[in-house]
Amino acid sequence: MGNMKRLRVVLDTNVLVAALRSASGASRQLLLALRDGYFTALVSVPLFIEYEATLKRTELLNETRLSLSDIDELLDIVAACCERTAIHYSWRPQLRDPKDEMVLETALNSRADALVTFNRADFETVCANFGVELLSPSQFLERLRKRS
Repeated sequence: MGNMKRLRVVLDTNVLVAALRSASGASRQLLLALRDGYFTALVSVPLFIEYEATLKRTELLNETRLSLSDIDELLDIVAACCERTAIHYSWRPQLRDPKDEMVLETALNSRADALVTFNRADFETVCANFGVELLSPSQFLERLRKRS
C-alpha cells in the first residue's frame, strides 16, 4: 500500500449481513480487506449497536448457521479494525428510513470518503448533497484493488 492514504468509509449494516450470507461475495472480501488494514471503517456507537442487533437476529443466525458466540467474535474483530466516531451534530431527518439516519450521521460526522451500501436509492440524493461518495460493496472493492 505504500504511503497512500487509506480510504475512510462507513459500512452500512447490510454489507455486514451480506458478508455473512455469502462467502464469495464482495462484502465478505471487504471484511477481509478491513481486517488486513486496506481501509479504515468508521463507526459510531449507535451504528455499532445496530450492527450487533441485526447480526444477532434469530432468522439470520438460523440462515447462516452461526452462533451468538460466532457473531460476538466477528463483532470484536470489526470493532478492533474500526475508528470510532463521536456524533457531534445530528443531521436528522434526511432519509425516508429512520434506521438509515445513523449510517448517514456517522459518515457526515467522521468526514468519510465514502458510504458503502446496497441501499443506493435511499442515500443517493442526500450523499450527493453532502459530498459523500456512495459505493456498492463491489465498487468499493474494485477501488481498493486499483489502489493496491
